[in-house]
This record gives sequence, C-alpha cells and structure tokens, in this order.
Amino acid sequence: MPGKLFVIATPLGHLDDLSPRAREALRSADCIACEDTRRTSTLLARFEITTPLVSCHKFNEKARLEPLLRKLAAGRIIALVSDAGTPCIADPGALLVRAAVEAGHDVSPLPGPSAVTALLSVSGFPSDRFVFEGFLPHRAGERRRVLRELSSVTRPLVVYETPHRIREALEDVRAVMGDRALVLGRELTKVHETILRGTAGELLAALGDSPKGEIVLVIAPSDGTSAGDGEAERILAAWRSELEASEGDRRIALKRTCKLTGMKRAELYRLLAELGEDVDG
Repeated sequence: MPGKLFVIATPLGHLDDLSPRAREALRSADCIACEDTRRTSTLLARFEITTPLVSCHKFNEKARLEPLLRKLAAGRIIALVSDAGTPCIADPGALLVRAAVEAGHDVSPLPGPSAVTALLSVSGFPSDRFVFEGFLPHRAGERRRVLRELSSVTRPLVVYETPHRIREALEDVRAVMGDRALVLGRELTKVHETILRGTAGELLAALGDSPKGEIVLVIAPSDGTSAGDGEAERILAAWRSELEASEGDRRIALKRTCKLTGMKRAELYRLLAELGEDVDG
C-alpha cells in the first residue's frame, strides 16, 4: 500500500473545534509530525489519542524529511499538524508536503480552523478577495516599506503580529495608512478572546501597554487615497536632515535616508520628487 500524508488543521484554542474526521485521522496515523510535541500532546490527550509524535518545526524540518519520506515509502500514514490552525499557512510543513508530492505520495488536506478566515468572517469587510501577508517584518524601516507597498491594495489585508510588536506595528499602520478601519483579533476561540474594531489610534488605546496572546489584524481596503500625510512629512524631514548632515551631497543623503526609512532608492527618489524636492541638484 502506498504511503499517505494528511495535512490536518487543528484548533486555534478551543480543543472541541477539532473535527471528528481529523480525530480519526490522527488516531489511525502511524505517526504525527508536529511543531511542538508538548502542545500537540495536550490536544491528543483531550481525545485519548496515543499516536507517536515526531517534532517537525522550522529549525529541523529539512533534517526530518529523509526519515519521514522513508516512512511514506514503506506505506505508512503520516499526519502533519502545526501548533494551531492550518499547517503551511505561516507555519512549517511546506517542505514536507513538497517532498512528499515530488516522491509521488498522496497528500490530502483535512480542512479546519484558520486564524485568517476566522477573523475575516467577523470583520464586516467584503472578503470575496483578500491579501494575506503573514507576519510583518521585525524591523521598523522594513515594516513601513512593506506597508507602503500594500497601502494601495483595494482588498482587505490580513497580517499576523506578535504581542511585543503589535503596538509598533499599529503606529506604523497609522503613519502609513492614516485612520483606516481595522479589526484586531486576539486569542481567537480561547477564554480571553478579544475582537477590537477602530482606527490604529483607537486600537492602541484599547490594547494597553502589555497585550498578550496571538494576534491577527485585518486592515480595510484602500479607498484609493495616498499614504498618510504624517508618513510623508517624516520622510521629508529625514531627507532634509540627512542632506544638511552630508553638506548637500544628495547621493549620500539618499543612501542614508533609504537606510533610515527602509525605502528603496527609486521609491524614495520618486516620493521626494513628488513633494517638490530637488533630488538631482
């Protein structure tokens, strides 16, 4: 019998969201490849499932491919899960899925919970089409550059963010996109589930200084207007400051301003020209 890989969505937080079909697949598999064996053990204990676990996370996924592929070649059934939600969606698993497909094994999804679709479903935004960006960049300059690139998207934009960076991310959303409507979901389906709605400033006030839990953010589609005036003013001020510091050397000032803002040279050049700055000298 050929081996088979099941890609199984698991609960975001409420364990009873695990579907009966997913329970049966986990129970009948020969092994379960999971991100964190401790997290998955808690889920399995809830349903008295005793299938052996194999850790398969972003730091060891490549090393796990060979032994897992050998199991599939021997006709074994493997279940792939992440800590929460759907594997391979901003989570590990894509390497194993691709390797299994290339080796000719059957790969089958068992759909279920996803933080992206869960928050979109209660956002109130038209979501027949949307953009999922995963986690925003860690560095402020790069994060703002990505937000500027996405600011003109005319579909809801979904991103993940960590508790210790969400306040900085919201500040950047406010600077780049202005007072656009947002929906923030924290600890979805868990006891302390929180769904906040409002502008970036309103969410910052509601979140407090030390938010906790896994966070999903949905940003309303662009209405066709340009980036927030505050962001343009900040970039202009940085350019003029660097131009003065470099004693009028526009080449050096451009390079330094790109580093400060996270903008690409051509993008910065275009914006400064639009703002009436003499970039060429």
